[in-house]
Amino acid sequence: MGNFIGHVYPGLFLVLYGLYQATVVSKAVIFNESLLYSSCPPRSKGRWAWLWKISYGGVSKMVTGSLLIAYEISCIRGGLVLMNRELPPRFMYPKEWQHLTMFILLTLNGCIDFVSENVLPQRCVVLEKGALVLTFYELLLLLVSHIKDLVGVELQVHFLLILVVFLLILVLTAELWAPDMFHLRLIETFLFLMMGSWLMQAGFILYRPISSYPWQDDDISDIMFVTTFFCWHVIINASCLLGVYGFSSFWHHCYSPNLKLMGSKEAPYHARIPGPLYKLLQEVEESEKDDQPLLLSKISP
Repeated sequence: MGNFIGHVYPGLFLVLYGLYQATVVSKAVIFNESLLYSSCPPRSKGRWAWLWKISYGGVSKMVTGSLLIAYEISCIRGGLVLMNRELPPRFMYPKEWQHLTMFILLTLNGCIDFVSENVLPQRCVVLEKGALVLTFYELLLLLVSHIKDLVGVELQVHFLLILVVFLLILVLTAELWAPDMFHLRLIETFLFLMMGSWLMQAGFILYRPISSYPWQDDDISDIMFVTTFFCWHVIINASCLLGVYGFSSFWHHCYSPNLKLMGSKEAPYHARIPGPLYKLLQEVEESEKDDQPLLLSKISP
């Protein structure tokens, strides 16, 4: 990860994941749906209907994490060795091992998402959110120790990344108690976009500057402009969220006006309520239907 590709590729994945989450949030707001349980029917009811039920977010995390693990290992000549053979032995490649740990966490988080949505008999949202929070807590610890020997521009770049991760941890922790709250999910999506776009920007600042001249650690103007670029990313990502919502609203109202009606016919108003409460509502409705004929027979002479 300590090169241009190692920053741009993870950042690109986070940006794409954030855009996917933005479309999910926009669709939930437009149709007044739950963020966790969609009421829209599957597009295919044949043999390929299972494809629409796959946890694409979990699969993308697993695939991306596995590719990044393979890339990180292949970048080390002679293999990623934990300790050398000298006396006393010393740990080798500490930053590369931190990068590898981050990618392993991403892969495991994808596995948990996939198991929760496609393997367990009932989706466990608490398991998904808890695993995601734990992943980012570990990521924050790794990043804090990652900047021990950094100075100047590189230190400022990583400090701003740590700020985004810290804010994301606060939001994800709050979502443990309110996983279906729209405002929290919107902030989470924005922070994912910020984290991804800033990782990509970090790759260009540290390894491929646009001017072809490296940034100067002893120049206060360079350090100040790092923060300025970060503020520009805030504006761009906020505008991107607004654009995704506007485009989604235009698309669903102009090109799929009957989608909401179809969803409402096949999923009743309480279809979004999962678990025992939904079963209890069904039993109450059935008992009320059974009591109606008896009541009419008593009233009639």
